[in-house]
Amino acid sequence: MEARDTQGRRTVLIDLRIIDAHHHLWDLDLHYYPWLSDGVQPAAFGDYTPLLRNYRIDDYLNDAKRVNVVKSVHLDVKYDPTDPVGETRWLQGVADRHGFPHGIVGYADLSAPDVVDLLDEHLEYANFRGIRQSMNWHPDPAKTYLDRPEVSRTAAWRRGFAQLAPRGLSFDLQLYYWQAEEFLELARLFPDTQIILNHAGMQVDGPEHFERWRRAMHRLAEAPNMACKISGLGMGDHRWTVESIRPYVEATIEAFGIDRCMFASNFPVDSLFSTYDAIFNAFDTITRGFDEAGRQALFHDNAERFYRL
Repeated sequence: MEARDTQGRRTVLIDLRIIDAHHHLWDLDLHYYPWLSDGVQPAAFGDYTPLLRNYRIDDYLNDAKRVNVVKSVHLDVKYDPTDPVGETRWLQGVADRHGFPHGIVGYADLSAPDVVDLLDEHLEYANFRGIRQSMNWHPDPAKTYLDRPEVSRTAAWRRGFAQLAPRGLSFDLQLYYWQAEEFLELARLFPDTQIILNHAGMQVDGPEHFERWRRAMHRLAEAPNMACKISGLGMGDHRWTVESIRPYVEATIEAFGIDRCMFASNFPVDSLFSTYDAIFNAFDTITRGFDEAGRQALFHDNAERFYRL
């Protein structure tokens, strides 16, 4: 099988079985997504005008057709906030018809008074695995996901977070690197809750922040219940190459170890910056010196284990 990398060179796609641990679907004809349905808004990853279109399961499978993706995990995509379970319900229907996605990570505001009922409603669907509530706080209004910092330290939010482990649910954590101490504290307070760090810490502030980001990743990795997805690197490096993202991939694996890392596409968001093939070929190139067991863990086995697929 052949494809072209970000420089237009021909490259052979990897033969490893792959679980894509982070992608999205949306149907603007059927559902309401404020950030898509209401037009382009300021975003940490820049102008996303090309995403204002339907991206259904057939579109995803077409993008992934030259890569040996055997399973996938869908992450919440800021669906209608008045009906967060509606996204899980729709995705379960997609999975029942098409086989993908195999895991569903939905949304809940963990500080909401009715969060217990909401979690239990999500759990009515077979492929539901966990919750993501994006916790990124940034002083730049275009990059922040929250209206104030340290939401996770409030009593109401922690009461909601405490409901995850008894239900066998994981938490997908999206943050910025300077929030590391806040969430290392959270991980230590709730050692029975599996936390999965999104997008390798989502370093979107430029290469001059690399060393501070790297130190933060090592701090987060001190919590044994913290794993990490290596994905979304194009959001911080719009013209990325294999060599420009290599330090982030290698530093993440150095911090968390092979057994706590997994690769993912972040499609279609990262389609703004590259093809699906280019992403997985880059991961292949960077890990070519690893042994077979390590590569299989990164591309497949760890995602299967952490998301109970």
